[in-house]
Amino acid sequence: MENVISNISFRGANLWILACAIVIASVGLNVNSTAVIIGAMLISPLMGPIVGAGFALGTYDFDLLKKSAKNLAIATAVSLLVSFLYFLLSPFKEAQSELLARTSPNIYDVLIAFFGGLVGVIAITRKEKGNPIPGVAIATALMPPLCTAGYGLAIGNFSYFGGAIYLYTINCFFICISTFLIVKLLKYPKVKFVDTLREKRITRTISALIVIMLVPSFYLAYSLLQERKFVQQVNAFIENEFTNKGYTLIYEKTHFNNRAKKIELAFLDKRFGNDEIKDLQARLGSYRLDGTELLIRQDTSDLKGDILAEIQKQSQHVSEKDITIQNLRNELAAYTFKDRETIKEITALYPDLAPFSIGKQTVFVNADSSFNRTVLLYDADKELPKEQLNRLSSWLSVKLKSDSVLVMQSAD
Repeated sequence: MENVISNISFRGANLWILACAIVIASVGLNVNSTAVIIGAMLISPLMGPIVGAGFALGTYDFDLLKKSAKNLAIATAVSLLVSFLYFLLSPFKEAQSELLARTSPNIYDVLIAFFGGLVGVIAITRKEKGNPIPGVAIATALMPPLCTAGYGLAIGNFSYFGGAIYLYTINCFFICISTFLIVKLLKYPKVKFVDTLREKRITRTISALIVIMLVPSFYLAYSLLQERKFVQQVNAFIENEFTNKGYTLIYEKTHFNNRAKKIELAFLDKRFGNDEIKDLQARLGSYRLDGTELLIRQDTSDLKGDILAEIQKQSQHVSEKDITIQNLRNELAAYTFKDRETIKEITALYPDLAPFSIGKQTVFVNADSSFNRTVLLYDADKELPKEQLNRLSSWLSVKLKSDSVLVMQSAD
């Protein structure tokens, strides 16, 4: 009991450790690093007040229950604030897979929280404790849902916030319930009261709290189990009635609640008549989907044709870009001199020219008239004889099949 009570309070070092763990978990979720998230869960002190609440319920210790609830509220508020500030300041706000995994709880989360809580409280109540607590912290995963809730607040997505808080609540409830059950099983003594009337009042209050926690918890577990079964049945229906028949599904959305269940689908090119839809609606019963409405979204427009037209338009746009690039390359090639054999011949016949450069130039006569000519610039120390330059110019005109060749000394 001393061990449990000492881990409840969130003051000083515990609070700083929690804040640091939240930052580490937030970074892990932000960069989608499972290893970093696990590291944050290992140092998280969040299990303390939840286990304390379970012990308080099992021993009818109302003061311990109030202290546990108060410290759990403080820890939750601090965690939400720190994660909210981190994601608000972080430049990376894309929802990674590790974040999205904490926005939609299922029945497996209930089982993990319950049995993880059992392991934790069994370890606490043994003389030879061993070291399973880090494993329990990882399994029950209290930190990531809180960080995801802070992320939802930071980006203004209350669907993410609601799903993550829902998962965090599930974990807290079932860890607390599993702790309560082990405390009752091990017959921990109740707290002794001097005032008999106060004892009865506190006993009734805690008994009511136990009922309030147990009933919604079992209902919650049952609802999540039913939702999981519904999803599996819907997947079986879609696979057998559509996918296996070669129909391309491009949209799927399911609605699950106790009053109205609905399946919305849309297909690429398959069009269903009214009789076909009625037949499919009737077949839902064979998949234990009675009371579920099937809605197939289809309109008069040719969806497949629209998609193919869009693809063709994109391909045409890409082709036009390729043609433009090729034209620019051709235009650049027209002004680039790549005849290495001719350069070797010039070097051999006129060694006094070296070094020299040769290329093509556009000459504008006026705004509407221009012509291209080949220009050879040589950097010799002295100007070559005019006859030699004329002979070189004539030879280049024949060699390059160009009417206009200019040979001149560089101004440098």
